Amino acid sequence: MAIAAAPTRTSTQDTRAFDALVAEHRPGLVRYATRLMGGDVAAAEDVAQETLLRAWRHLDRLTEQQGSVRGWLTRVAHNVAMDQHRARRSRPTEIAWTQFDEERAASLDDPAREVEDRVLVTELLAHVSPIHRSTLAEVYLSDQTAAAAAARLGVPVGTVKSRVFHALRTMRTQGGAALAA
Repeated sequence: MAIAAAPTRTSTQDTRAFDALVAEHRPGLVRYATRLMGGDVAAAEDVAQETLLRAWRHLDRLTEQQGSVRGWLTRVAHNVAMDQHRARRSRPTEIAWTQFDEERAASLDDPAREVEDRVLVTELLAHVSPIHRSTLAEVYLSDQTAAAAAARLGVPVGTVKSRVFHALRTMRTQGGAALAA
């Protein structure tokens, strides 16, 4: 069974119509997409390009007799921008490596660094209560979700989240002062 290929547009008339559409609507489309993308011009260019690609695919329908071309383009641009926002939210944020990260990554297999880290964590854990310590151990050392840690500890999920928050805050404030001394 053969799969029919998508029709391709190669006619000079279609190319001219598309060129006219791009010349007329692209600048306004990029400005609109820039607002949608919070001022990110590169992301706006991507939105405009994807919108114009979709316009090329539907060129036969894009006539003023069938409705506003500008309205169709702005609706498609809006949908593309929202899809990009959703995709960005569903993925972790990418961040650049700092000099600290490079040094840390280079020393991951360093046994002396491992000992330093254990001593530091032990000192920091001394600043939290036993209940908070056991909660941290469940969440971080046993790699449990808050729900799984709550089930193992016999407390509500909110209590686990609260204990983790307060323990980490205590470790940051009290631990930082103790280490500086």
